[in-house]
Amino acid sequence: MIFEQHYLDCLSQASYLIGDKTTKRAVVVDPRRDVSVYLESAAEHGLTIELVLETHFHADFLSGHLELAEATGAAIGYGAVAETEFESRKLADGEQIVLGDVVLEIRHTPGHTPESISIVVYDNGVEAAPYGVLTGDTLFIGDVGRPDLLSSKGVTSEELASSLYDSLHGKLMILPDETKVFPGHGAGSSCGKNLSTATSSTIGEQRQTNYAVAPMTKAEFVEVVTCGQTAPPNYFSYDAGLNRQLHDLLEEGEMPKALTFAEVKALRDSGAVVLDTREPAEFATGHLKKSLNIGLAGRFSEFAGGMISPGSEIVLFGDNDTALEAKNRLARIGFDKVVGYLPDALSELEANQSEVAKASRLDVAALINAQSNVEDLQLLDVRQPGETEGGVIGGAILIPLTRLNERMGELDQSKPVVIYCAGGFRSSIAMSRLEACGFESVSDLLGGYGAWEAATAPAAS
Repeated sequence: MIFEQHYLDCLSQASYLIGDKTTKRAVVVDPRRDVSVYLESAAEHGLTIELVLETHFHADFLSGHLELAEATGAAIGYGAVAETEFESRKLADGEQIVLGDVVLEIRHTPGHTPESISIVVYDNGVEAAPYGVLTGDTLFIGDVGRPDLLSSKGVTSEELASSLYDSLHGKLMILPDETKVFPGHGAGSSCGKNLSTATSSTIGEQRQTNYAVAPMTKAEFVEVVTCGQTAPPNYFSYDAGLNRQLHDLLEEGEMPKALTFAEVKALRDSGAVVLDTREPAEFATGHLKKSLNIGLAGRFSEFAGGMISPGSEIVLFGDNDTALEAKNRLARIGFDKVVGYLPDALSELEANQSEVAKASRLDVAALINAQSNVEDLQLLDVRQPGETEGGVIGGAILIPLTRLNERMGELDQSKPVVIYCAGGFRSSIAMSRLEACGFESVSDLLGGYGAWEAATAPAAS
């Protein structure tokens, strides 16, 4: 067997290439949208990709099933209850896909979504013990898939959680303890609340360490998995729908169009989002007015999907050599309307000073001073609920970054705002967003809550 896990850190997303060395037949499971990595690996091993398997309709990224099918002629397979606009193969519960000695067994495991499947992998025929199981978003390392993402689509989170309990205990946890577990996501993903940084485990290890598969009644399970979930980015429902549909294919090697400064300004003034992909410290020293700052070094596409409305025109502002990467990373969540980028952006800023703004960034001492001396100061905490449970700065308004757009009305545009997160990355995003929306005085806290906690903690005796 050829078995490869391709892990995408920026989305905490795992995809898989599985092939039979003898027959040279292969499948890809849950591919990302820029599919060249699978094509190159298949060519290296002399494999023919015959089938693309999707464990479910993903909400956190736009899958590459259409791109792979176009490139290879492969069929696309989903669980039997999935309905797609494109031609797809409906996979029955218990169905076996025989590649040669390598056999894949489909198990219907609804719960995260109604159509979710897991894939048991046998590397030497089904008479032998299974090598592993690809669990998609049903079973993670340290957690299970969240059942609440479809609660507004006619299925309640309690109903899905009940199905998830049955899937876990009736389809997955009955596998031998030595069976390897390969999930669809790792730590950082919004598809669960307690995901491990590990990208594989075993059924036995999960039986011992995963809180969600510990002995409990179904009612207890439903309560524990529906409570304490983070607020998902707003683009999740958009991607879940887009993954069912026919859509334009990604040309991952095609550069965005080069624009002039005048064109960028005109696009911005007509409603396009100017997306500055530099780090917060660089953004703060000078940026195009009304631009949105999301640094490429972080969870770029996820944050972009939370702050930018699907279908918006996007202009990229940053280093020339990052424009293609930024375009492709936006495409991974289906944000394809990148209308261009500004070459030599810093030189253009220098030549157009009337269009340049600088960001206000406060250290802890300056914030303490502002709390005492600035009238009507609004302090905004943009961390997730699980983070704020560990402590907040007194008087802070709690709005997770993933909910800032819809809850911005809770803030007064005419009054000063200081924003903080854990370390300073998300607060720069929020600061730039509020500035673009007309807030008159916005600052962020250098070092975030971590710096505040370190500076204000009682001295050890």
